[in-house]
Amino acid sequence: MLIDLHTHTKPLSWDSYLEPDDLIERSKLAGLEGICLSEHDYFWKPEDVAELAKRHDYLVLPAIEINTDDGHILAYGLDKYVYGMHRSHELAHHIQEMNGAMVAAHPYRRQMPWYMEDDRDYEEALVRASRNTAYQYCAALESINGRGSSKENEFSQRLVELMGMRGTAGSDAHARVDIGRCATRFERDIASIEELIEELKAGRFEAVDLDMPVAV
Repeated sequence: MLIDLHTHTKPLSWDSYLEPDDLIERSKLAGLEGICLSEHDYFWKPEDVAELAKRHDYLVLPAIEINTDDGHILAYGLDKYVYGMHRSHELAHHIQEMNGAMVAAHPYRRQMPWYMEDDRDYEEALVRASRNTAYQYCAALESINGRGSSKENEFSQRLVELMGMRGTAGSDAHARVDIGRCATRFERDIASIEELIEELKAGRFEAVDLDMPVAV
């Protein structure tokens, strides 16, 4: 089952150009079977998510992308923002209380070296990134980000391998051209946020590079 775990819509995400209905319809056309609405530090109302899912007869799940001191974290299972969630250990506490799950978004950001004298610089950057304290709380790292370059995603994938963790994929869609570039394939069917969290924790998924965005 192909699900996009990382999307943004307007006006709840200030930097997105996508209307929720447009995102859903184009995700269908791209062959995806579900999406997560993961706005920046903003929660969808459960009834609004349910209404979208019903109107489109499509799997639409609530999530959030939280800006923490240790990078951006995709959180599943929360329903409100509590001050202190910008600290990853406090976010993890709330996730545990709600039986949720965390995934580190685009881990290459602020961790991948832009200028290297030799391969050792790259390897040292990977080791430094692996010490990110937020990752101990995460079910996975986002190994493929739809808006990341091949080099950036390669860094994330190598980090996943170094840490022996699982990797997800999310389009990080902010515009039509982003939709359908990648997704996470789950081994089992998912019909609720609780089932998504269960599968994330069980590691029954893989990151898939689709590279087939829907035409604008």
